[in-house]
Amino acid sequence: MKTTLDCIPCLFRQALDAARMSSADPAVHEKLLRDVMTWCGDMDMNKPAPVMGQRIYRHLRGATGVKDPYLKAKNSQNLLALRLLPELRAALKNAPDRLGLAARLAVAGNIIDMGGAGDPSLAGVRKALRQAMTEPLRGNFAAFRRAVKKAGTILYLADNAGEIVFDRLLIEELGPARVTVAVRGAPALNDALLADARAAGLHEIVKIIDNGSDAPGTILEQTSRAFSAIFKRSELVIAKGVGNYETLSEAPRPVWFLFKAKCPMIADCAGVPLGAHVLRLGK
Repeated sequence: MKTTLDCIPCLFRQALDAARMSSADPAVHEKLLRDVMTWCGDMDMNKPAPVMGQRIYRHLRGATGVKDPYLKAKNSQNLLALRLLPELRAALKNAPDRLGLAARLAVAGNIIDMGGAGDPSLAGVRKALRQAMTEPLRGNFAAFRRAVKKAGTILYLADNAGEIVFDRLLIEELGPARVTVAVRGAPALNDALLADARAAGLHEIVKIIDNGSDAPGTILEQTSRAFSAIFKRSELVIAKGVGNYETLSEAPRPVWFLFKAKCPMIADCAGVPLGAHVLRLGK
């Protein structure tokens, strides 16, 4: 997916948020925003927005020495999601279609996003969960069910901390023995790392790998050789979140995307209403 003009103000907001979490010095904040203004002057709009996001976070880490400014927020988001897990398991227990509900709950977790127009507050998460309980996914769920049933191996690309706890519900329905979960290789926004996957308890049921990259998405040419191999050979790839959709929407293999259309540009690209819970098959 290409970067749109409307992505640029969002990148500035992300840069300022990250700068303020990394340093209390207004001069550091100003310097980063001025640098971002310069970079935007010659950025390649044919590339997805996470490419610029990656440049921002790398630069900020170098300027402040703070490896992961979102660490405290991610820990809180994991705890919030874990507190909600028992009631979600109770809802799943009596669901007539456990896979369908688990998929909708996993997408609801995509609201825990500090990069786009997310809402990681308890109220925001509960609102998304209520929507998931009553509204179907926008997409061909019957085809997704068939793909899941047929696949011998599944690669599940996680997105955010907190959200990854809700992903566990879907992974348990997919059949953990055939699932490998991939997280980011280094900090980017509140995206999930190995520590977040462990906080969700995923290490107890599946193999977990990182993709070798610090991009807030999956830029295939930057991923590790090990990740690239499993991405190519897995019979089914499921990618969570907007960052993965932006970077993999033109991937050289079919990918099933699960995300919440939190901004007008993403909604327009996916052909869904703003706020929709989306299930979409890439090419």
